[in-house]
Amino acid sequence: MPTYERQTRIEAPLEDVWEFYSRVSGLEAVTPAWMGLAVESVVGPDGEPDPGVLEAGSEVTLSTRPFDMGPRQRWTSMITERERTDGTAYFRDEMTDGPFERWVHTHAFYGDGDETLLRDRVEYELPFGPLGRAATPFSRVGFETMFRARHRLTKERLE
Repeated sequence: MPTYERQTRIEAPLEDVWEFYSRVSGLEAVTPAWMGLAVESVVGPDGEPDPGVLEAGSEVTLSTRPFDMGPRQRWTSMITERERTDGTAYFRDEMTDGPFERWVHTHAFYGDGDETLLRDRVEYELPFGPLGRAATPFSRVGFETMFRARHRLTKERLE
């Protein structure tokens, strides 16, 4: 399965970075404005609407309309894993409905003194079978643009 990875050193302690990414407001803050993000609903694992923390079992439904062009694309992801140990933390979300055939995104955080290494890893499959597989090498351009912006915005918010 194709993968995309990006990592950035954030001049902020692990606890601050982890807390920031544990809330849907963190997602909103690091999504570039040109994506046209709208969070439509957030439901906790117990069915509670708008939980304070995105625990395993939480479901997030959002839509995007990049550059205000074309119809909005809906996307629903489930937080499937979330773990915090001494010096490291991660959570994983999997798209349950949306534009990709498959999307598994692991957000990993590694504490290093007063800094944190942020690592995003996405395993994905584009839709449309053979056509999607043929287009996969070109998808890197879109991922690189999006995640470069997300990491830059994370640094701006937390440093």
